[in-house]
Amino acid sequence: MIVQPLRVVVIGGGAAGFFGAITCAKANPRAQVILLEAGRQLLSKVRISGGGRCNVTHACFDPSGLVQNYPRGGKALRGAFSRFQAKDTVEWFATHSVKLKTEPDGRMFPVTDSSETIVNCLIKAADAAGVEIRTGIPVASILPLNPVDGIEAEAGNEEGGGFEIVLKSKERINCDRILLATGSNLQGYHWAKDLGHTIEPPVPSLFTFNIPDSRLKDLPGVSVENVRLRLLTAGKTQLEQTGPLLITHWGVSGPAALKLSAWGARVLHDCKYQATLQINWLPQYNPESLREMLLAVKSQLPQKAISTSCPVPLPRRLWQSLIAAVGISTEQRWAELSNKTLNQLTQELTQSQYQIKGKGVFKEEFVTCGGVTLKEVNFKTMESRICPGLYFAGEILDIDGVTGGFNFQNAWTTAYIAGNAIAS
Repeated sequence: MIVQPLRVVVIGGGAAGFFGAITCAKANPRAQVILLEAGRQLLSKVRISGGGRCNVTHACFDPSGLVQNYPRGGKALRGAFSRFQAKDTVEWFATHSVKLKTEPDGRMFPVTDSSETIVNCLIKAADAAGVEIRTGIPVASILPLNPVDGIEAEAGNEEGGGFEIVLKSKERINCDRILLATGSNLQGYHWAKDLGHTIEPPVPSLFTFNIPDSRLKDLPGVSVENVRLRLLTAGKTQLEQTGPLLITHWGVSGPAALKLSAWGARVLHDCKYQATLQINWLPQYNPESLREMLLAVKSQLPQKAISTSCPVPLPRRLWQSLIAAVGISTEQRWAELSNKTLNQLTQELTQSQYQIKGKGVFKEEFVTCGGVTLKEVNFKTMESRICPGLYFAGEILDIDGVTGGFNFQNAWTTAYIAGNAIAS
């Protein structure tokens, strides 16, 4: 009986594809590993991540804490993170001469502050492991094959007979195992579906909110360190997030808004991105304690202009916009503040409502909610439970994280597990 080297094809030249290919080739040096990328540029998303600095991962080294940052897929990742988590990512890059640094918010970047450091590291590691990289190679279709009598692959694949990959150039590549790491590319979903998988409909995640509101119109660039956001649809509170908020030319952004968009991705899609956003600008106060504090200021500073004597930790321009919204003039003094206006101001500061009229994007990055249904994948190996020899890694799965390096960590983890399983 002729024993051939294991033939592996990785489709997708992004973070997950590269990491899976490198892991597989290192775990089984005899394997023939080919990485196919449809475009001319490799690792395009890595290049633009973090404003060109590449937010590699997040300094959360407890798997149970790490999974809390995934609106979809956290439960499935719990076991996976016990095998390869953020600490392992840091160590892997360190062994490849790339040192990472941690920023105050927990995000981790290469000390060079350049995504090219990560790109070059992955390409060099793939080359050293013997991965054959082919760019500008779009795939047309993937066809499962029946076993061929008298020939078997090294390390098995006893249950399936491999695959034939048909390229758009008409070239055909036969292989024993495939790793699909096509990200949110719709073609990847089509191939997975053709091979028997269910696809959770992909919708955008991690986006900013378009809010055409006069209260925010003249405040682009103003940020607040900690706010509480509530998403209201049909008058009901759907979701809540706290954190920093940034006012933009089109509405609001910043970690609090981005996290809310991730957790509310399907809710917002279903309501066509038309919803109410309630903002508590001062979550450290409850309405009653805030009202009492404002009354004390009124008593202590009766002749001071309200507009120039902000007693709460808010940017001056935002304070002036919010007091104007309840009818307080620039010259009005604290002594002239009526109880009715005081109550309105308290409500404006803690329960102001803004109408979301659409979504923006988060820089040049795009994260998708949806993908291959997780129950159809064995997370101990990342192999399909439906099509033997087919593996998945990265964003093609119905997994998405909030901003901060969590989506890359999903890519590293699932690709590491898949690469080792494919090689065995």
